[in-house]
Parts: sequence; structure tokens; C-alpha cells
Amino acid sequence: MSSASVEAAGQPRYVVGIDLGTTNSAATYVDTWESAWRVRTLLLPQIVAPGVFERHETLPSFHYEPAAGEFANRAFQLPFGEQAAGVVGRFARDHGALVPGRLVVSAKSWLCHSGVDRMAPLLPWHAPPDVTKLSPVEVSSRYLEHIRAAWDADFPDAPLAEQDVVLTLPASFDEVARELTVKAAARSGMPRLVLIEEPQAAFYAWIDRHRHDWQERVNPGQKILVCDIGGGTSDFTLIRVRAEPDGKVRFHRVAVGEHLILGGDNLDLALAHHLEKRFSPEGRLEPRDWAALARTCRQVKETLLGKNAPETLTVSLPGGGTRLVGGARQVEVAREEVRELLVEGFFPKTGLGDRPSARQSGFREFGLPYAPDPAITRYLAAFLTAHRHVALDEVELADGQDPARPDIVLLNGGLFESDVLRARLLEVLAGWFSPSGTKPPWTPIVLDNDRLDLAVARGAAYYGMVRRGRGERISAGLARSYFIGVESRPPSAVCLIPAGVEPGEEIHLAQRPMDLIVSQPVEFPLYVSSTRLTDAAGELVAVDREQMTPLPPIRTVLQTRKKSAETTQVTLHGKLTEIGTLDLWCSQIGGPGRWRLQFDVRSATQTDAVAHQAVAEQRGFVEESVWNEVEAHLRATFAARAGAPPAGLVKRLTAAIDMNRRLWPPSLLRRIWETLMETEAGRRRSAEHEARWLNLLGFALRPGYGMAMDDWRVAETWRLLQGNLVHAAAMCRAEWWILWRRIGAGLSAGQQQALVDPLIGSLRAMVRQAATGRGRGSELSAGSHEAAEIWRLLGSLELLPAALKIELGEMLVELAPRRKMESIRAAALWTLGRLGARSPLYGPLNSVVPSQAAGKWLAELLKLDYEGEMADFAVMQLARRTDDRYRDINPKLHAKAVAWLRRRGAAAHYVELVETGGQLDEEEQGIVFGEALPIGLRIGS
Repeated sequence: MSSASVEAAGQPRYVVGIDLGTTNSAATYVDTWESAWRVRTLLLPQIVAPGVFERHETLPSFHYEPAAGEFANRAFQLPFGEQAAGVVGRFARDHGALVPGRLVVSAKSWLCHSGVDRMAPLLPWHAPPDVTKLSPVEVSSRYLEHIRAAWDADFPDAPLAEQDVVLTLPASFDEVARELTVKAAARSGMPRLVLIEEPQAAFYAWIDRHRHDWQERVNPGQKILVCDIGGGTSDFTLIRVRAEPDGKVRFHRVAVGEHLILGGDNLDLALAHHLEKRFSPEGRLEPRDWAALARTCRQVKETLLGKNAPETLTVSLPGGGTRLVGGARQVEVAREEVRELLVEGFFPKTGLGDRPSARQSGFREFGLPYAPDPAITRYLAAFLTAHRHVALDEVELADGQDPARPDIVLLNGGLFESDVLRARLLEVLAGWFSPSGTKPPWTPIVLDNDRLDLAVARGAAYYGMVRRGRGERISAGLARSYFIGVESRPPSAVCLIPAGVEPGEEIHLAQRPMDLIVSQPVEFPLYVSSTRLTDAAGELVAVDREQMTPLPPIRTVLQTRKKSAETTQVTLHGKLTEIGTLDLWCSQIGGPGRWRLQFDVRSATQTDAVAHQAVAEQRGFVEESVWNEVEAHLRATFAARAGAPPAGLVKRLTAAIDMNRRLWPPSLLRRIWETLMETEAGRRRSAEHEARWLNLLGFALRPGYGMAMDDWRVAETWRLLQGNLVHAAAMCRAEWWILWRRIGAGLSAGQQQALVDPLIGSLRAMVRQAATGRGRGSELSAGSHEAAEIWRLLGSLELLPAALKIELGEMLVELAPRRKMESIRAAALWTLGRLGARSPLYGPLNSVVPSQAAGKWLAELLKLDYEGEMADFAVMQLARRTDDRYRDINPKLHAKAVAWLRRRGAAAHYVELVETGGQLDEEEQGIVFGEALPIGLRIGS
């Protein structure tokens, strides 16, 4: 194609492929104006030492956040300008190993970690307070910004923002992680974006390398296994070779594996755990030393599993302070020892029928949800057998051939730079399908892959050309099926988008219309499955949690010009976009209405909202006649011209329901909330009315999530009530704070902060006056019931900044021993335990205060030896074992806490939680929450 014809077509000149890897990133490109086009690699400038930069084919995915003034000179200037903030690449990787508290690693893995707020500044994980933290999205964006700046410097007349960019991601990334990847790219200035899965890109690279003879290297019916294991994830993909009517063969991607955070990083951690016992026979290393050891073990692993490996290697840990060199510690590690540990631990010779263990992984040092079983071969066996019969109807099998067997294997990812690991995986694979004594033994055809570090980026650029009709396409429809939940018993779901859907293809569920209420939020539970690949669109299936994974719900508000609520019939629609994300919407039957359905990304990226799990609904509903009586009592108390006194309302409701109020089902509680909101004006009648109304409202909506649309209910409550307490009576003020504590788990971080802001001044004055005897003191009485409820509210707000939590904890440590606090000391201790809890109840892990602060508070509690069960509770919260050395308190103090609890005869499970860890039981959940939870609802861990 000529230059003129390309320009006439209005297409960008360059197609750019970017591999945003966990360990290394790379960029490649194609000049589409070339008739004999080829994929080239973009050389990426990066700092390697102060004042020195080099160009390399890969960019290590490491981000170093410098100390103030550390880089205040031109020694860290790149050809395309001064670094905006931080340093990425080789210097970040190498220098950051010496200062691990300022180093961000595995940002890509954090993008798919639903246990943290991925939009919040939380990296480096557990960094010192003076380090500026970044969100996983921001770090990913900075890597992409570096690549964009390098490109723009080399191609000033063709800025990257105007080119076609193909960005890779793991095949197993869910929709939320994909959307966050797109968001990171947009922040970096890459609006023209298409996503491609990494295993597929690696196979495209193979096609490109053999573009003239690949047809001669494969045969129809063959099954190709792409095994892509990098630094952070393991990805498995199956591609079927099919014969087409025109006589040619085509590739069809037919299956992808589940998401696994299991890769080279895990091998590094396993080796670090192994060597830690030699460096510190008495116990764990300090977090700083541990982080340095984990980084060092990456180099040890690569050396001893690589070519020409020495028999032994010396591993060193630097000393601290002025003895940085002289205080270094060293141990010897043998090649065979490391190979035994890593090869047998991660690639054991398992059977094809073996399955991964479901026990929780011990690797929690860096906060990531690593796969529970380290054996990659067991996950591969589970993948192959789960997809044993996929696309089998078009294949003729040899006698006795297991349909799970692949014919061809393509290995990709940095882990396979090691011939040792590569050979073991192929040995295990051959053993599954070639039992001992088989003549001749079966072995798979192994495709060549000369650049494991560049294959994905090269394949991405090739795919960009495929999209322009200038290459061989892999038919790669949707690799998983999506289901939307419907109300039924047992729980059922409708197949919304079936596996195999091609980009741009629309699915219309016209055969399943739904009645929805306009002008009110609507929520649909959503499930995904990578094993149920044959269900047709519109097919009703039972929800099988073994095969179907719940996703964040999809939701919309059906707004119309009419203000009154009315019901309308709609049908659901969906398609796989060209970018690679899902687009869902519903349309009005017989009308013009059309509403987009959006993933509740907030519940999956900002864990101040918890994804709806549809558990509470299963706890049943009361009969309608019972509800009618309940509603009558509520309206008789709060509706216009009502005359029933508020004092006996709870007793009247309990009698009508004929059930202890602790057992009222969540469905009933939410209907009570709805009626109370409708009769809100009734609280204005008297202080007694308002106190009872506030009390019941919080009780009915606690804990702020667990039922469909609870986040909307909490938002409506906030909108109606914020700053709108009618009566100033003490009982109303106390119920006001109780209400917000009860639903605090459903509040956003900003709303929680808004509750604290008016209080913090009075609390500071109280502490100042108590500590010095000077000052005017506080408007709040230290030992009052209202003060107790305020402290309990503050303890329940887990999304507050760590610095503010630490300040509140220091206040309590100062106030708790004083006589004025005696009457509310139990509340103060409960709050201290919540503020310093090692395992949050509902907040993300990045909301946990540093172990140093919790340890300081714990030491004070052990010294003061307060009486009562609440002191035991506080000690349990502060000392509870998590097996995350960044959250756990130091071992000596931990041992003292265990002995302290034993001496006092504390609850046996409290001792167990501190000594060995574990889960809270139902009663303990209630204590941590502050009261019994609604039946069927569980929060925390």
C-alpha cells in the first residue's frame, strides 16, 4: 500500500504494540507505509546510574519514589526531558532494591487485586510515612507515560496519541481489571487503544516469525496450548487449528484459564522464606531486611536456574546505618538446593487428575492475593481437564488418546528463560499423556520462541496489522460466558453474553423481557464462567458457584421525563466492544428508552463499597400480612396525624413479627428503612420521636451493605440527614452517632471524613486539657454517653486516613487511664482495638495503621492491665496474627500479648486468633461491629 493511499484512508502511519508486564515492559511498532512491513522494537531510554542513561529493548516495571531533594539535579534527566516524578526502569529496579520502602513492584498484579482500593494511593505497599504513595492505576500510567515520551522523542511528527496502540493484558483479567487498564492508558495520553490477551499476542508473534510457512507447520484438528508464565501471573490458553472451506487452516482460540497471581515473584518469595531461616534462626527478619532479601532472591533464582549455574552462590544482606558494608550478613546457597525447592515446589510431577489445594497461601508479604497452591502443574492439569471436550466434535482422536491432550505447546514468559523449568514442565506434560512404558513415548511439538521478553509486544504490533487486514487472524471470540442473576429459588441466572461472541457482535435477549421501575436504581447480579462455554444466549441455568464467579453487579437508573415512579418493560442487550471490554444496556419495549448498564466498578476498585453477594436475600421474607401489621405500627407512630407513642414501638413491632429482633431478616429490615424514610417528617414531632426514628433507621440499614442497592439506600440516608438533626437533646445526639456507626461500612471515605471533621477540634481540646490542665477544655464531656458513642463511631470508620487514625489512637492512649473516662473506658478500649486492628472488618488492607503504631498502643494496654473483657478484645485486635509481616506486630511483643491473654483467662479463641491467626466467629463479628449483625450478613474476615 502506498503512502498516499494510507493517508487517504485516514489511518495513522504506525501501529504500536505495548506489553505492560509485571516485571518488564516493552514496545514494538510497524510502519504501515512499508509494503514489506516488519515489526521493530522501540529502544527505551532509561536511567541506569546518576548522570547515565542507556537505551534498552525492555523497561523494567519498577517505580522508585525518591526522597525530598534526592534527585534535585540534572543527573536524572532523560533525552525527552526531566522526570515528572519518580524514576522508572533499570535504576528504579537496582537502586530500589537498596531502599525497598520507596520501590513499587508488581503494579500490574495490583490492578486485579479486589481486596484493596486500586484507585487509592497505596504503593509502595507499607512504605514509610514520608513516601508519596501512588495508586496501581497511576503507577501503570507512569510506565505508559515513559513509553509515550520515548516514542514522541523519536517520532516527533507522529505522536503516540495519534497512532493505533495495541496494549496487552493477561487473558484472565476480569472486566474491572480491563477497565482499569484502559483508564491507566487514558491517563498516559493514549486514547486510541485496543486490548489483546498476552497468550494470544505471544502466538501472533510466532505466526509473524513464520508468516511464509506457518500453514505447513500445523494441521487441522490440532490443539495448541499456550502457557504464558511471567513475573506475576500464569495464563493458559487453548487454540484449535481448523480447516476452512477454502482449503486453508485457521486458528480459533477456544479457552482461557482462571486468573492466577502465580509466577516468578512467587518463586522469589519461596526462596526468600527458605533463606530467611538461615539469616534469622530466631524468627522473622525485619520488614526492611525481608524486602531486600526478596529482591535479592530474584537474582539468585535467575542465576541458579539459568545456564552455566555455579554450584553455590553467596547471598548477602546489607547491614544497617553506618555499618552498611561491615555489618553485611552472608549465607551460602547450593544450586541443587534451590532447584529442589523451586522445581519440586512449583512444578512437581503431579497426576493429570490432581487438583490445586484450596488452602490459603502463606505469601502475604506484599499484600497481593497469591494463588493458594504454588504448584503450577496442578493448575495446568485442572485447566486441561476442565476443557477436555471443548470443540471436540470437529476432531478425530487416535485410539486411546485423551481429549485433554494438546498437540502443540508454545511456552512464553520470563520464567521459561530457565531451561530447567522449561524442561520440567514439558516432562510433566508428556508424563500425563504418555504413561510409563508407552512406545514410543508421546511428546508435544514445541514451537520456537526466540525472545520470551519481546514476544508479547511483537505479537501485539502484528495484531494491529491484522486489524487492518494485513496478517493472519486468530478467531478469538469471548473466552468466557456472562450470566445475569434472576429472582428464583434455587438461584438461577440467564446467559447474557455467551462464549464465542466476536468483537462488535450484539446479543439481544428479546425472549426474556423484564419489568423495571423507572427513576429508581436497578441492580443485576452478574456472574462469569470460563468453563461453561456452551450455554446459549437467553438460556436459564442454575447458579453453580463451582463454575460461576460473581462479579461486581451491573446497574443503572432508568430516568425518564416523568417524575412519578412507573413500571416499564425492557429487554437486555450486550456486545463485546472492539477495544475488548463489555458494553451492556437495556431498551424499552415499544418506546424510545435506552439505558446503559455499568459495572459497579466502585465496589471493586474502591472498597469503601462492597460488591453485593446476594447472600442476605436468601435469609427469607416475612408473610405479607405480617409486614402489613409492621407497616401499620410504623405509620401509626411517625405518619401524619399519628398518635401512637414512640416509647413502646420496638415492643409492638417484635410482637407483630413474633421474632426476636436479632433474627429479623434483612429483607424485612430494608422495608422498615423504606417506610421510615417515607415518614421522616414524623421525627420532628418530639425529641422522643426523633431518637426512636434514628435508632430504628440505623438498625434497619445496618451494616450499610449486604442487600442489593444498599449503597443507594445509604446515599439516600446521607442526602436526607446530613447535618439535619432536629432536636438537640442528648438522647437524639447519641442516637445520631449510633446511626452513622451502624451504617458506616456503607459510607464513602469522603463521607466518613465529613463526620469526623466537626468533632476533631473538640477531641483535641479534650486531650490538651486532660494532659496539661490548661485550655478551655472541650464542649464534650469526657465521660458522657454521647462521648462514648462518638468514640465508637470513630473506631468504626475504617476508611479514614491512617494518619488521622493514629492521632485518634494516641488520644485514647492518653485519655483512657484518667478517672473521667472510667465510665466509658470499655467504649474507649473497643475503639482503640478497631483503630489498630490488624485485620480490617470491611475496609481495604491499605486502611490498616502501621504495625509500629498498633504495637505502641498494645504495649500501653499490657502495661496498664485494664480489667474487663473489652481489654481482652482490644489486645486481640491489636495483636491478631495475619502472617503478613508488614501488618503483624514485632514477635517479642506478640509473645507478651499471648502470655497476657493466657494469664487473664481470656476467651480461648481470642488466644488462638493472636497466637496462630484465623477467622472471627459469628459472636466475635458482632463484638467487632458493635452489636449483632442481621441474620445472614457477615463482614470482615
